[in-house]
Amino acid sequence: MVDADLVVEVTGAVATVVIRNPGRRNAMTPAMWRRLPVLLDGLESDPAVRVVVLTGADGTFCAGADLGDLDELLAAGDGSIAVAAEERLATFAKPTVAAVRGACVGGGCQLAVACDLRIAAADARFGVPPARLGLVYPAPTTHRLARLIGPAAAKHLLFTGELVAAERALRIGLVDEVLPDADLAARVDGLTGVIAERSQLSVAAAKEIVDGRADEERMAWWHGQVRVSGEAREGVAAFHERRAPRFGWTPPAAP
Repeated sequence: MVDADLVVEVTGAVATVVIRNPGRRNAMTPAMWRRLPVLLDGLESDPAVRVVVLTGADGTFCAGADLGDLDELLAAGDGSIAVAAEERLATFAKPTVAAVRGACVGGGCQLAVACDLRIAAADARFGVPPARLGLVYPAPTTHRLARLIGPAAAKHLLFTGELVAAERALRIGLVDEVLPDADLAARVDGLTGVIAERSQLSVAAAKEIVDGRADEERMAWWHGQVRVSGEAREGVAAFHERRAPRFGWTPPAAP
């Protein structure tokens, strides 16, 4: 039997992180929660990787945290390794896409919500089960869910612990698209391919701004990057010449 793990597969500019825990519907173990930020650090520093896809093995996204190791998660509260992994995913500098099949529950839903985009197969099911287990969902996780789908929809999920189908998840804004299972992989490939071809300067800046992490000083830095990088000149030239732009910006190395 394959051990529980996170597996990274890189194809071109797209890295796919696969949640794998055979026999436990891909539940996240403490070791997997700890490993995720380490993997993300490596992918963020790799200039060849422009987009990251998070998905689950064998037709299931993730059934949540492995409750066999509940005590470790409970003792830490909002400082848990699960919250730390979620926060690292949410602040990852490059675009992230959750490709969801089957169960996306608890910690799995937590990870999907921390991604920038969520594309679901028609068989996907979403749930936030703390009220069924006597747990308190972490504050950062609860706030992120409420910002995404609104207070009323978040309360419904949290109060009831019910699973919702993919079409309802689409209606409340929990996912961005729902497709037949057979079409999901092609759609994710197409979407990530488009994002990878765009100006990474524009994409990275947009992510920071939308997420509320770009203050006045950071915005001045971004506008400076536009001036010195030549990205805008290349984009406008390509538009007039009716050709694909040749964008080349990569994040400057940290001082």
